[in-house]
Amino acid sequence: MNWKADAPPRHPWFRGALRGVVGAMAMSGMRQVAVGVGAIERTPPDAVLREGVPRLLESVPEHRRTAAVELAHWGYGATAGAAFALLPARLRRSRLTGPVYGVAAWGLFEAGVAPLLGLAHAHGSRPRERWALLIDHVFFGIVVGAPPEAGVAGSSARGG
Repeated sequence: MNWKADAPPRHPWFRGALRGVVGAMAMSGMRQVAVGVGAIERTPPDAVLREGVPRLLESVPEHRRTAAVELAHWGYGATAGAAFALLPARLRRSRLTGPVYGVAAWGLFEAGVAPLLGLAHAHGSRPRERWALLIDHVFFGIVVGAPPEAGVAGSSARGG
C-alpha cells in the first residue's frame, strides 16, 4: 500500500462525522452530570424525541428508548461533524472556528428548532440550563474543530 501519512484525507466528511460522534458522546456525559446536579431537567435530544416527534419514539419499545435517544444524539453529532469538515479549509484552520460552530449549532437549536417543534424548554428563562448547554456545545466544537493533522506526531517536523 502506497499511503503517505501527511496526505490529506480522501473523505474529510467521514473524519468529521467520527469527531462529531465522539463530541456528542462527550456531551452526553457532561449532560448526565448537569442533570444529576439539577442544572438540566431534560436533555434536548430527549425533549425532541418525546415532545417534538413523539410518534417516532412510540415505535421504539419502551425499554430501548433511552438508547434510541442517545443514538439519535450521536447521529446529530455525526451530521454536524461531517458538515463542519466540509467548511472551507481556511475557516477550519482557526482554533476558534470549532467552538464558534458549536455555539452556532446550539443557537440554531434554541432559536429555531426548539420553538418550531414546540418544546417546553423553548419558553421561559432557564439561565442555568442554557449555560450548561452552551458549555457542552463549546466543548463539542473543540472536539469537532481540532485540526485533522493535530494527532499526527511529528508530521510538520519532517518538513515534507
